[in-house]
Amino acid sequence: MNDPKRYLITSALPYANGPKHIGHLAGAYLPADTYVRYLRARQKDVVYVCGSDEHGAAITIQAMKENTTPREIVDKYHAMLKSNMADLGISFDIYHRTSEPIHHETAQEFFTALNDKGLLEVKETEQYFDAEAHTFLADRYITGTCPVCGNPSAYGDQCEKCGTSLSPEQLINPRSTLSGNEPIKKATTHWYLPLNLYEDFLRQWILEDHKSDWKANVLGQCKGWIEAGLQPRAVTRDLDWGVPVPLKEAAGKVLYVWFDAPIGYISATKQWALDNGKDWKPYWQDKDTKLVHFIGKDNIVFHCIIFPVMLKLHGDILPENVPSNEFMNLEGDKMSTSRGWSIEMDDYINDFVKKENGGDQLVDALRYYLTAIAPETKDSEFTWKGFQDAVNSELVAVFGNFVNRSFVLMHKLCSGKVPPFHNDLLDDTDKQLLLDIQQTKTTVENLIETYKFRDALTAVMDLARKGNKYMQDKQPWIVAKQTGDDGKPVMAAQQQIDNSLHLCLQLTANLAILINPFLPFAAKKMCHMMKVVDKMLEWENAGSAKLLKVGYSLRAPELLFRKIDDNEVAEQIQKLKTKSEQLKMDNPVTENDSAAEVLPQKAEIVFDDFAKIDLRVGTITAAEKVEKADKLLKLEVDLGSEKRTIVSGIALHFDPVDIIGKQVTVVTNLAARKMRGIESNGMILMAEDAGGKLKFVNPDEAVANGSGVS
Repeated sequence: MNDPKRYLITSALPYANGPKHIGHLAGAYLPADTYVRYLRARQKDVVYVCGSDEHGAAITIQAMKENTTPREIVDKYHAMLKSNMADLGISFDIYHRTSEPIHHETAQEFFTALNDKGLLEVKETEQYFDAEAHTFLADRYITGTCPVCGNPSAYGDQCEKCGTSLSPEQLINPRSTLSGNEPIKKATTHWYLPLNLYEDFLRQWILEDHKSDWKANVLGQCKGWIEAGLQPRAVTRDLDWGVPVPLKEAAGKVLYVWFDAPIGYISATKQWALDNGKDWKPYWQDKDTKLVHFIGKDNIVFHCIIFPVMLKLHGDILPENVPSNEFMNLEGDKMSTSRGWSIEMDDYINDFVKKENGGDQLVDALRYYLTAIAPETKDSEFTWKGFQDAVNSELVAVFGNFVNRSFVLMHKLCSGKVPPFHNDLLDDTDKQLLLDIQQTKTTVENLIETYKFRDALTAVMDLARKGNKYMQDKQPWIVAKQTGDDGKPVMAAQQQIDNSLHLCLQLTANLAILINPFLPFAAKKMCHMMKVVDKMLEWENAGSAKLLKVGYSLRAPELLFRKIDDNEVAEQIQKLKTKSEQLKMDNPVTENDSAAEVLPQKAEIVFDDFAKIDLRVGTITAAEKVEKADKLLKLEVDLGSEKRTIVSGIALHFDPVDIIGKQVTVVTNLAARKMRGIESNGMILMAEDAGGKLKFVNPDEAVANGSGVS
């Protein structure tokens, strides 16, 4: 779709079960906002929708933790999320919520349309039931040991340690979170979306039609799901919080949250249309609409496989692109609110934005750093020192410095007005700067259009650097020393000053336009300083060297950004450590508790069972990351008589370079298994401490490779 008539942009609906951290902001909201601001600057018909996801077991579980009701939970956190997003400049056209009546009606109509067409399957299956609590257990009400990584606290839908999507039946030693008892199986009837019938459609639409324009991480994950074989997925569940299934025979059942949540994009569009006297249908039903979903990688399957099938069956348009970001880590560890190792949006706002006048500077500072380190193709890391360096050495020293010097020198050497430009003095340095301005507009435009926001921001900053170099080459403050008897610069000198500062001011106006999608508050302040209306920020104006009229008086310069001092960095690092330690104290784990948690009691075996396992000591001789698999390392292990290739899910815990030469214990007679196309011949034994850190199980002293373990 080259030039669509309209755009509908969505960001993943955040769960209203607690505060969200800056990793969420960097993943699905900031890049979408940048894209939308760019489209608005191009005068496009664009609607940006989002809202709180307020159904599902996660909400009811949080209500139990806070000893309150699901309604009070969603009301509390919806208000927080909406406020946080606004404070950080995320410019939704509507931030809705899935508990609103219009959403319930929309989701029920969607279900009914599919069901009436016979596109859903009805099945009676046995599902987990808590006999003591007298209720069927939603997947989040079941915990057990992850069959992939051994995490003893995995949920029935996902292991939050290794990220594997699960079903309750896959858990080892499942137990109910309501009573702590082992659940039983009981028959129940549910409606299913038969994804297996649409594998050919998905294969063609994703892997062929979009193989050249979708991100590699999205294509790779989708390919893995499709090639593994899709299965029917339940669209209803036994739960008392959610959208009621609109069928008499389904009393007491609600729509599964994964089914109703993405329909929230449609209901939000409907509400926006009602609020603005518009028609919502073209945005979802007209093929001349470009639909783009911005998400984190944990949402790829829902937005690229499940929701598109729903939309296709319902007769709606399909997404043109689903830009998905990887994860953002924090100070050397995975960001986690539950472990206290995170920077909540609410905390950043309270500590920086609301703490002082001019807090908008600190909003743009965060937006800048998160974009500069955006996890667009691989996981990235936020550090407070990195934040400080980005603000002080880039925003302040490069961008802010150029704008400030241009205004200061204009007031000092040109009477506070835009000086004339003398064409007869145009030189190669001037020509190059004019060319750089025009080329940067094209570069930034192409990069934003292909969702490469980090590179686009770099291009804008590079133009500011070129502005600093141009000013340094021209040195108008030195030229000004060529004075006549009256103490004023001679005419030739003044004309040189005029030209250099005229171009610096025109470059400043261009920088305001180009930076606006990324740092909207700085762009607005620059417009104030230039005494121009925001209309100047329209994209078509970029690249022009005639944005500011000759003789026009400009205001005195204002600092666009302030520096981050060492004390602030130290304070935030200490706050992070204190919060994490406090959570550990509030949820103490004794040594015995830790052992019981990490090593749950399994079914009793006899010696002959154990004797079947062949354990041997080997040495890791080579290690490398598996392409497109964040958690996997490909290892070569020397077992004395042979060398084996073993794929192990330890990439998040060890750097490949650091483990070469390490001795490990290997299960050598485990059946070979293909992982990411690599045949793995064995398993490395690992131990996990109470903090979730993995360690090798190896002998105290080096032994010969191939030595048996008994």
